[in-house]
Amino acid sequence: MRAIISGAGIAGLALAERLRTHGAQVTVVEKAPGPRAGGYMLDFFGPGYDAAEAMGVLPGILRFGYEVEELAYCDDDGRRRAGLRYARFAKAAGGRVVSIRRPDLERALREHLPAGVDLRHATTICAVDNRADGVTVTLDDGNVLHADLLVGCDGVHSGVRALAFGPESGYLRYLGLHTAAFTFEDARAHAKVAGRFCLTDTLHRTMGFYGLRDGRVAVFAVHPSAEHTLPADPRAALRAEYGSLGWIAPRALAACPPSDQVYYDQVAQVVMPSWSRGRVVLLGDAAYAVSLLAGQGASLAVAGAYVLAEQLARHASVEAGLAAYEQVLHPVVLDKQETGRKSRRWFLPATRLQRWLRRVSLSLAGLPIADRLVAGALVGKPTAMIADVAGRTSSRTSIHDRTS
Repeated sequence: MRAIISGAGIAGLALAERLRTHGAQVTVVEKAPGPRAGGYMLDFFGPGYDAAEAMGVLPGILRFGYEVEELAYCDDDGRRRAGLRYARFAKAAGGRVVSIRRPDLERALREHLPAGVDLRHATTICAVDNRADGVTVTLDDGNVLHADLLVGCDGVHSGVRALAFGPESGYLRYLGLHTAAFTFEDARAHAKVAGRFCLTDTLHRTMGFYGLRDGRVAVFAVHPSAEHTLPADPRAALRAEYGSLGWIAPRALAACPPSDQVYYDQVAQVVMPSWSRGRVVLLGDAAYAVSLLAGQGASLAVAGAYVLAEQLARHASVEAGLAAYEQVLHPVVLDKQETGRKSRRWFLPATRLQRWLRRVSLSLAGLPIADRLVAGALVGKPTAMIADVAGRTSSRTSIHDRTS
C-alpha cells in the first residue's frame, strides 16, 4: 500500500508509524516549515494511552511528562479557592495518565518513526483526484503523487476535508468560544505556579498557567464570543478580553508575544456522517474534533491512528478497512463530543452559582465516594477499544504491496 498523509501533527505522526510498521510506503506532507513549538499542556490518557503502549512509543512519551501536584483555581489575589489533587485524577485513570506539552508529544511520536517514512515540511496539497482505484494529489511545489489512500490529519480547518468533502461550514460545530495559548518568561510568575496547573476562578472567561522546565510560563485562555471570525490582532484581543483579571494575568498579558507567536482559534467540534469518501479518509481533529472542553483530542488522535492502521492491515481491501475503522471509533467519538458540550458550565461558569457548585464539587473530592465521582467525571467512560482491536489483530497481516 502507498499512503499519503496530510499533517505531521499527533494524528499524522502516529498513523505514519503504524502504517510504515505494517509495511506501507508512507509520505507525510506538512505545511509548516518544521515542528511546531507552541501548544497546550494536555493530560494524555484513555484510549490514546493504550494505543501508545501498544505501539511501543509510551516510554518516549513518559520521558517528556511533567509532574503536576494539583489543579488549582485561584482568585484575583492568588488565593486557592478550589482544586483537585492530581493524584486523585490519576487514580481515576488507573494511573495511566501523563501531563505533557503538545510539542513534546509530537516529538516523542516523531522520534519513534521507523526508517523509510518520507516526511516533507513546507508542503501543501492543492488538488485531489479521488478515484475508486486510488488517489492522485498535486502539491504546491508542482510534484504529483499517486497513492492507494490519502489521509487528512490536518486539523479542525482541514484542507484535505475541504478538497474532498466540501467547505468546513458543513461540518464545523462552533461552540461559541475562542481560545488562545502562548508562553512568556517571568521568574516571579513561574515560582507561583511551578508544579501546579493554575486557573483563574473567574466568570465568563478563564486563563490557565503552568511552569515549564526551561523557566517559561505557558498560558492558555478561553472566553465566549458570538463571532466565528478571528481577530486580526490576537495579542490586542487578549489584552482587551482579559485585562480585568488579576493575579498573574496582568503580567502574562504584558509579556504576551507578538500575534504571529500566539495560537488563537475557535473552540469547535467537527461532526460528519462519514469520515471517508472513495480513497480519502480523515483522522483526528479533521474528522472528529471533540474540542478542548472534552479534553481527549490528542488521545483520540493516537487511538484513531492505531485503529485505522490495524483495520487496514486486517481487512482484504482498503474499503473494508475504512468501514471497520469508522464502526469501531464512531461510538467513542460521539460520547466524547457529548461530554465536551455538557462540560461548558463547569469549564467556564457564567454565574456565581455555577462557580460555587464547581468549588463545592471539587471540595467534596476529598471524600471517598465523591472522590471517585468527580475524578471519574473528568476522566470519562473507560473503553477497551484498543485492547479489543489489538486482540483481533494479534496475528497481523502486512499491507505491503496492497493496492485494493
